[in-house]
Amino acid sequence: MCGRFTFSVEEYEILKEYGIKPDEDLIEPRYNIAPGQQVVTVVNDGEKNRIGQLKWGLVPVWAKDPSIGYKMINARSETAHEKPSFKRLLERKRCLILADSFYEWKKEDGKKQPYRISPQDRSFFAFAGLWDRWKQGDAELVTCTILTKEANDFMAPIHNRMPIILPREHESWWMEQTKRDPNEMHDYLSQLNIETLEAYPVSTYVNNAKNEGTECVEPLA
Repeated sequence: MCGRFTFSVEEYEILKEYGIKPDEDLIEPRYNIAPGQQVVTVVNDGEKNRIGQLKWGLVPVWAKDPSIGYKMINARSETAHEKPSFKRLLERKRCLILADSFYEWKKEDGKKQPYRISPQDRSFFAFAGLWDRWKQGDAELVTCTILTKEANDFMAPIHNRMPIILPREHESWWMEQTKRDPNEMHDYLSQLNIETLEAYPVSTYVNNAKNEGTECVEPLA
């Protein structure tokens, strides 16, 4: 599961990594990104990388009610290749969802303690994401979801699931418009190793999605 994350990266880092100059509004520091909000994503249009914002919570093209997105913030990589909502997106509608850490809650002494988690050697990274475009009359939504997998040895004591973080050298391949077989994508995701992570406890201030600012990421005293 991945239900909250952060992204507070300087514009020059995005430009350096992806050759894209984002709008200032896209890179406003965010310390408590929640489902239903806009998230910074990178897609490839077949010719070049494009950066923009998608709503977090997938609304499939066939959905009758867009509120389904709140139930589809994550996609289980173990079964995504079998599910109608995700199978065709694995074929071609893949994206990067940019972040510099994510939160997870660990049960401790009968309470849930939030932890901030990030790769040890990267200032920011990309979740493996899927996206779709939904239209109904004049209404239109472009939404996304984060692929998850069973927790690795590091994450297991905190939570039994974790988001899939793409190795930097795999990001371009992931975004390519090349049509790929969903079963092959399943095999790829199942064999993907998550790099070394680090974590520290933070204040329960982050529990409220309305709370923002650096207080969310400060180590718990």
